[in-house]
Amino acid sequence: MVADQLGVRPSYCDVVDLGGATATGMIWRAAAAIDAGVCRAVLCVLAEAPDPRPGVRSPTWPALPNAQWERTYGSLGPNSGYALAAARHAHLYGTTDEQRAKVAVDQRTNACANPESLFFGRPITVDDVLTSPLICDPLHLLEIVMPCFGATAFVVARGDVARASTNVPVRLRGFGEQVSHSSLVSMPDITRTPIVESSRRAYETAGVGPGDIDVLSLYDCYTITVILSLEDAGFCAKGEGGPFVADHDLTYAGDLPCNTHGGQLSYGQAGLAGGASHVTEAVLQLRGEGGARQVPDCGLALVNGNGGILAEQCTLVLERGDA
Repeated sequence: MVADQLGVRPSYCDVVDLGGATATGMIWRAAAAIDAGVCRAVLCVLAEAPDPRPGVRSPTWPALPNAQWERTYGSLGPNSGYALAAARHAHLYGTTDEQRAKVAVDQRTNACANPESLFFGRPITVDDVLTSPLICDPLHLLEIVMPCFGATAFVVARGDVARASTNVPVRLRGFGEQVSHSSLVSMPDITRTPIVESSRRAYETAGVGPGDIDVLSLYDCYTITVILSLEDAGFCAKGEGGPFVADHDLTYAGDLPCNTHGGQLSYGQAGLAGGASHVTEAVLQLRGEGGARQVPDCGLALVNGNGGILAEQCTLVLERGDA
């Protein structure tokens, strides 16, 4: 439909369905198609217009075949699943509500430097997070994504095509993908995510490690997702994510800039297009076009997509190219 509206007759067309990992999954698939000689440039488009009616639920979750095994025990959607992950992490490692809240506060700081974010100019504190309504114990309202309408598009192109553009090109230097389950029932460990494998492959193909990364774009449907991703992508040891985020500045001006556009927690989550904002933000940072939130000397970015409840993970290492 997009091709028809644009008057394009593509030699390659695909639909990627990896939930929140769709955008990152699109990039390496597009690169693979280009490498195979199928095409020269691929337009990747994601858009979402959620049903605005109160109480109307997306048909995706109830339609999952394994949902019957979870709903029996009261798990009715992502809020329940991620709450279980947060509770389990707290039980095993002592992660506190304040540590999780710090993630939301830092990302709101980033959003306040991004005029396009939903919460531009509206800072919050740890107390604000902890006094916001408890949605699913132990997760509070300000620890959960803000749904919205929106769309995102980007182009993956062959090197010569990219260099002919007036934009500073960004290279796909490494990638990795891993799917571990479709349901919490079959998840081996609710505190260990498939980003362990996807990030390892991304680092290996890129020839870099966590210490080389200048900016992080981590899928952040919930505060606990960021903590788990930091652990499993090698930025700290398993179980140390809570103290790690408390001790490090995750803002655009900090020592470990993460989700500099505000993330889905404060920029907004337009469904699959919300996850794509992590890609476009990394590209802006690598081009030096981050405006007030620009990270100095940004050369490498780690971008991660997360689908389902910690199920599908696709990780990219992106690099600033030549002007």
